Amino acid sequence: MDTLLLSRIQFGANISFHILFPTITIALGWVLLFFKLRFNATGDQKWMDAYMFWVKVFALSFAMGVVSGITMSFQFGTNWPGFMETVGNVAGPLLAYEVMTAFFLEAVFLGIMLFGASRVKPWVHTLATFLVAFGTTMSTFWIIVLNSWMHTPQGFELRDGVVFATNWWDIIFNPSMPYRLVHMVLASGLTVAFLVAGISALRLLWGDRAENVKSTLRFGIVTAALLIPLQIVAGDFHGLNTLEHQPAKVAAMEGNWDTRPNVPLVLFAIPDEAARENRFEIGIPNGASLILTHKTDGVVPGLNDFVAEDGTVLHPRVAPVFFSFRIMVGTGMAMLALSWGGLWLLRRYGAGDMPRLPLYGFAAMSFSGWVATLAGWYTTEIGRQPWLVQGVLSTKDAVGDVPAGMVLGTLIGYLVIYAALIFAYIAVITYLARKASRGDPLSSRKYPRRGETDMPLLRPGE
Repeated sequence: MDTLLLSRIQFGANISFHILFPTITIALGWVLLFFKLRFNATGDQKWMDAYMFWVKVFALSFAMGVVSGITMSFQFGTNWPGFMETVGNVAGPLLAYEVMTAFFLEAVFLGIMLFGASRVKPWVHTLATFLVAFGTTMSTFWIIVLNSWMHTPQGFELRDGVVFATNWWDIIFNPSMPYRLVHMVLASGLTVAFLVAGISALRLLWGDRAENVKSTLRFGIVTAALLIPLQIVAGDFHGLNTLEHQPAKVAAMEGNWDTRPNVPLVLFAIPDEAARENRFEIGIPNGASLILTHKTDGVVPGLNDFVAEDGTVLHPRVAPVFFSFRIMVGTGMAMLALSWGGLWLLRRYGAGDMPRLPLYGFAAMSFSGWVATLAGWYTTEIGRQPWLVQGVLSTKDAVGDVPAGMVLGTLIGYLVIYAALIFAYIAVITYLARKASRGDPLSSRKYPRRGETDMPLLRPGE
C-alpha cells in the first residue's frame, strides 16, 4: 500500500465521517423552522417541544460537522498539494464564497437559535432559525459547485499546467451542478425524515405518548413518502447527465464491459476485472438500456472502451462503484417500501396506535440515510477515478510526497477517533431520546407566541 492509495483511503475516511453531519443539518434546519412556524401559528406547545428536542440534535450535528470539516481541509495541503497548486484559482474562491455566505451567517445567528427562545422576541428567534437553515443550504450550494466542477469542469483555461478561471458563470453553473445539488438536498431531506421518524418511533416503543412524539412520527413518515419518489426521478436525471459527461462511471455502475444495445440491468454479479467479465450475473433483459436511454435497444457504453492501446486502464475500479451503487439503490427501495407502508398505517391506525412491528422498522432505519448517502458518495467519487478533476488533473499527480508509514499512522488514528465519535454521537442522541421519554424539564416550559412580549428567562441550572 503506497502513499497514493493510503492518502486516498485517509481522505475517503475523513470525508465519509464529515458528510454524515451536514447531511443531517442541511434539512434539519428547515425542519426546525417548520416546527417553529407551526408553534407561532397555532400556539400548540407540542411544536415547541419538538423544536427544543431536535434543536439539540442539530447543535450536536453542527458541531461534529464543523470540527471534522477543519480536519479534512488540512489534507489539501498535507496530502494533496497538487490539487491547490493546479486548480486553486477555482477551488480557493469557491471555498471562500462558502465562508462569506454561509459560515458568517451561521456564526452570527446560531447562538440565538440555540439559546434565545426565551431571551429574544419570538420573531427574532424565528428569523435566526431561518437564517441558520439558509446558511446551511448556501454552504451546500458552494461545496456542490466545487465538487460538480471537478466532475464536469468548464469556464477555465490552462496556462503552464495551472487552471485559470475565464468564466465564473460557467464554473458555478457547470453541467452537472443542478443535478448534484437537487440530489444532495433531497438525500438530506430523506436522511432527516427517517431520523425523525426513527427516533420518534423509538420513543413510542419506550412508552412516550407525548403529542409532540406522535406529530414528529407523522411528520417524518409523510415527508419521507413525499421525497423518495422525487429522489428517484432526480436520480434518473442525474444518471442521464452522468452518461453524457462521464460514461466510464456509468459503465462501471452497470457492470457493462462492451458497448452494445439491449444491455441488461444487472441485479447482482461479481465483476472480474482480470477477465473483464461478470461472474454469477443475474439481470433483467434490456433493463439498463431502458433506464439509461429510455429505449430497450439503446446503446450503453462499455468499460472496454476505456483502455488505452498500451493497456492503461482509464476507468475506475469496477467492484466498488458497482456494489456501492446497488447499496444506494437498495436502501432507497427499502425507504420507499417502509415510508409508503407507514403512510398507509398512519391512515388506518394513527401515529399513536401504530403496531409495534413497523415502529421497530422505523427505529432500525433511523440512520438509513447515512447508508444511502455514503454509498452514493462512493459511487460518485470512486467513479471519477483515475481523475481528481475530470480530464484536467489525475489523482496520482496531485498526491503529496509523504512517507507511506506516516500516512498509515495518521489513518489508523483517524479511524479509531472517528469510530469512537460515531458511537458517542449515536449514544448521545439515544440518551436525549430516553431522557425526553422520561420527561425532559424543558418540555414543560411555555414559550411566547408571535406577538407576545412576556418572555421568561431560563431558570437557574437550565
